[in-house]
Amino acid sequence: MVNVVSSRILLQPADLERSRAFYRDDLGLAIYREFGSGPERGTVFFLGGGYLELSGRSGAPMSSALRVWLQVPDIAAAHTELADRGVPVLRPPLKEPWGLFEMWIADPDGLEIVLVEVPADHPIRYRP
Repeated sequence: MVNVVSSRILLQPADLERSRAFYRDDLGLAIYREFGSGPERGTVFFLGGGYLELSGRSGAPMSSALRVWLQVPDIAAAHTELADRGVPVLRPPLKEPWGLFEMWIADPDGLEIVLVEVPADHPIRYRP
């Protein structure tokens, strides 16, 4: 077994500054650290129990096979806050058949981000 001591998602956006602004200003993620200098600097954001790093650039489109899942304590509040910031909502909050409330947004490169609220009585939180 590999001994994992830390983890992060690495993204190489088409426009680093545009994506940095989205994750910092629109989603409101806190910056863990930055490295390098100037507009090409890498930025690592806190992401709950992990990290999201934006660094480098990619000329290729984002894969539709990749999504980011972010658990939030209140999906209705997240929806209001993001809408107030002008973040386009791909799918408004809905209760899914599996019991989670989900809302879908996308980052500037089209990476789908699933915001999830886990109800207090859901098996993810509670096991009899």
